[in-house]
Amino acid sequence: MLQRPVRILVLAALALLFFGGPSLVRFYTDWLWFGEVGYQQVFLTMLRAQAMLFTITFAVAAVWLTFNFRLALAAIGDIRPVFTTREGIEVPLPGRAQLRTLASGVAMLLAIFIALYASSRWETWLTWSYAQPFGTADPILGRDASFYVFSLPFLQLVRGLAQGLVLIAALGAGLLYFGSGSLSSRVGSLLWMTRGARRHLSFLAAAFLLLLAFGAWLGQAERLVQPSGLIYGPGYADVNGRMPAALLLAAAALVGAALAVVQGTTLRNWPIPVAAGLYVLVALGGEVYSTLVQRFLVTPNEQSMQSPYIQHNIDATRRAFALDRVEARELTGDALLTPIDIKENAATIDNVRLWDHQPLLDTFGQLQVIRTYYDFVGVDNDRYRIGGQLRQIMLSPRELSTASLPNRTWVNDRLTFTHGYGLTLGPVNQVTAEGLPVLFVGNLPLETIPELPIEEPSLYYGELSSDYVIVRTATREFHYPRGEDNVFTQYSGRGGLPVGSFWRKLLFALRFGAYQILLSNDIDDESRIVFYRNIRERVQKLAPFLSFDRDPYLVVADGRLYWMYDAYTTSARYPYSTPAAQAGINYIRNAVKLVIDAYHGTTTVYLADPDDPIAATYARIFPGMFAPLDQMPASLRQHVRYPEDIFAIQASVFATYHMTQTAVFYNREDQWEVPVVDDTSDGGPMQPYYTIMRLPGEAQREFIQMLPFTPRNRDNLAAWLAARSDGEHYGTLRVFQFPKQKVIFGPRQVVARINQDQAISPQITLWNQQGSQVIWGTLMVIPIEESLIYVRPLYLRASGGRIPELTRVIVAYQNEIVMEQTLEAALARLFGGGPEEGGDEAVRTPAPPAAAPASGTDLAGLAAQARTHYERAIEAQRSGDWAKYGEEIKRLGEVLAQMRNR
Repeated sequence: MLQRPVRILVLAALALLFFGGPSLVRFYTDWLWFGEVGYQQVFLTMLRAQAMLFTITFAVAAVWLTFNFRLALAAIGDIRPVFTTREGIEVPLPGRAQLRTLASGVAMLLAIFIALYASSRWETWLTWSYAQPFGTADPILGRDASFYVFSLPFLQLVRGLAQGLVLIAALGAGLLYFGSGSLSSRVGSLLWMTRGARRHLSFLAAAFLLLLAFGAWLGQAERLVQPSGLIYGPGYADVNGRMPAALLLAAAALVGAALAVVQGTTLRNWPIPVAAGLYVLVALGGEVYSTLVQRFLVTPNEQSMQSPYIQHNIDATRRAFALDRVEARELTGDALLTPIDIKENAATIDNVRLWDHQPLLDTFGQLQVIRTYYDFVGVDNDRYRIGGQLRQIMLSPRELSTASLPNRTWVNDRLTFTHGYGLTLGPVNQVTAEGLPVLFVGNLPLETIPELPIEEPSLYYGELSSDYVIVRTATREFHYPRGEDNVFTQYSGRGGLPVGSFWRKLLFALRFGAYQILLSNDIDDESRIVFYRNIRERVQKLAPFLSFDRDPYLVVADGRLYWMYDAYTTSARYPYSTPAAQAGINYIRNAVKLVIDAYHGTTTVYLADPDDPIAATYARIFPGMFAPLDQMPASLRQHVRYPEDIFAIQASVFATYHMTQTAVFYNREDQWEVPVVDDTSDGGPMQPYYTIMRLPGEAQREFIQMLPFTPRNRDNLAAWLAARSDGEHYGTLRVFQFPKQKVIFGPRQVVARINQDQAISPQITLWNQQGSQVIWGTLMVIPIEESLIYVRPLYLRASGGRIPELTRVIVAYQNEIVMEQTLEAALARLFGGGPEEGGDEAVRTPAPPAAAPASGTDLAGLAAQARTHYERAIEAQRSGDWAKYGEEIKRLGEVLAQMRNR
């Protein structure tokens, strides 16, 4: 008698192991990994939340569905029905007892699926439970912004689950009543049902109508996080039409629920149809009324009637993207640069980035990869103090790509080739005589300058490290190549989990589907398995509730290598705030920074913005997870930078929301846009870029990120936005605006002038005809004092070659453009006061006449320019270049004319 139950239990256990085994193995190994990185409490908090939500939802759903299904089954008699086939064979059908068991099983199964969905929304529940106030109330309903960010999503979740349960119960009960004959259609009436079925289904209809009333009440608040045509958030027609109509709809649903109860307790058949009709009538009436208000009242007077709501939208959007903190400065646009200005801003000039990311990455890939299994994923910008001066540098880690190994075996992939080695690092503005980048750090073995000592160059964690490795095995770990031989090492860090015991080997063999872990003789009691080595995967596993910047960067500090990773707290439910285009969010803060030791894997989470309510909420949910930013070592703190993604998002929003007057905003009179430079392979809008410079009005140079703006559908420059990264100014945004009545050449205009230049354009054509590939660098706007210059590097890649070389630098100032071999030579041509380089290759051509005045603002500067043109004319005469001779004599005459006018 006991054999059958035992067999069923064994089969159930085997099925659970087969289907749930991989998940259990992954769950346990993740538990061990969270313990390794020191955040097991975070894992426990997430697990407890999921388990509690699952338990509560399962219990409620199982009881509710079982109760309703069994209540409907009560209409079926105790006699077990029999079905007779044509052949006369009697087949017994399930009776009420069997159907009760079946219905309970179905209810349990449905409850499991509903509970699994609810448990996946653990973050919604936790943020509602630990919500911190924003301290800012919405202007319509007066609720704190935290209600929309935290409470409203949870209430909508509860309503959705409840409505789903009511609908499932009604559908299941209706089918059971129909099957038992308690519910049918008869001649002369739409539906006929027994008193029990009527009462049960009517009460379910009442419950559904109550939930509709709750949803209509929530819908009133939802209007503040939805678009309404002109703006994001409710406009006049919403506030005076749809939102009051939502309250009427809630009242209609409550009346409908009462009518449904009346139908359930009487023999009347009209209450529920009346309730449904009333609900639909109020819903349609509210929408029709709001539409009429919009069309006949608002549209003819849109600017005046929508003005208060436009102001709400402006204020909320600026708060949500921290644009209300932007410091605005006016520039005259009339300042003329002199050689003295160039000299006093040498720190800015010395840090102009002449190497673009892609050409530099291509160069590193050819000169510093050394072996095919190394790879440079990207190039990052940072600043270091070298020789007593703050220098902007570009660096790229040398990571190991197992996919490029010439001999792919499990031993090579997992035991031998375990890590990358070092990095390349050099200044942004220096090149060798061959046009290649100067390196402060590079080569194998690693060579560094005294200011950047690196004691441990191994990269066990990085952007390419996407799978597990096993260290401290009997197999030697490859360190780096040296001539015909290789240098080997053994990992002595703190990363990884012990994998020496049989059970650990079995566990991880199952986790990674690698039987070799179990059978390898090279794995001993000292061995450790290192996984989640990809830093993006690592931080997302550790903090799935954060959004992460696309560009982590490597930092050299205290002789070690660290990854710096920026994280954001975001929301799409900040009231009245317009979402950023393509980002899908309408609130963002750079509230968290993570630091990952590239050797040990130690991961530290720092709270960079404790005033952010979302970050404060997560700090309450996960106590002890976030360390104050003040605890970050000073050697790392000086490399904190304002991240690119949030700056790009803020800039895209600020292009519209720098307009704070409702009339100007409504007419889009002063809307900006990021300029598009479409003569490169990238095309598209300009991207923000880092530089070191002295901001107008400041005494010290600093590391900033900047982006220019042009008026919409215009090409002249309107303003430029800067994000500061150093010290107490970190995160401060400052916009510098030019007078609207002053025409300042914009990036697109400068590019067009360069392409049309009568001296530069033929040279580009000549290079292309000779088989070389001309690569245009990024056009950079370089503010100096209250004026600016444009700098654009130009690279050449030889026919059949792979290494781009920095060949020329083009500088534009007001109505003049020059092209020289170096930036210093180009500036000397423009402003005088320094040695010139470039010889015959130098090109200087004035642009067509413009409102901007010529360079050379004093007699000394003009005299220097005159001497330059005279010497060039003599040199051209000696070489027989009469075209160039005539051109220089013409320019000499122009300079002499300017001197006479003074």
